[in-house]
Amino acid sequence: MSTGTSRIMDEFAKLMTDAAGAAQGVRKEAETALHAQAERWLNNLDVVRREEFDVVREMSLKALEENEALKARIEALEQRTGASAPVAADPAP
Repeated sequence: MSTGTSRIMDEFAKLMTDAAGAAQGVRKEAETALHAQAERWLNNLDVVRREEFDVVREMSLKALEENEALKARIEALEQRTGASAPVAADPAP
């Protein structure tokens, strides 16, 4: 009799394992569909990805540093030559 009970338990365990695998597959498919839908929605909003934002931010910071260095060079050259040409004011953003 223990063989019959053992067989039933084995079949039940196999059924539960298969059900868990199927549920996991459904969950994975739902996540993929949700991710794709969210990406389409964000693309329609014309939202910038974080990586792209960080690259542009770094470029902007580098340009600002170069601008400050060039201003300092111009001022030093003007002082050496005795020129006192007014430096154009930064345009308001």
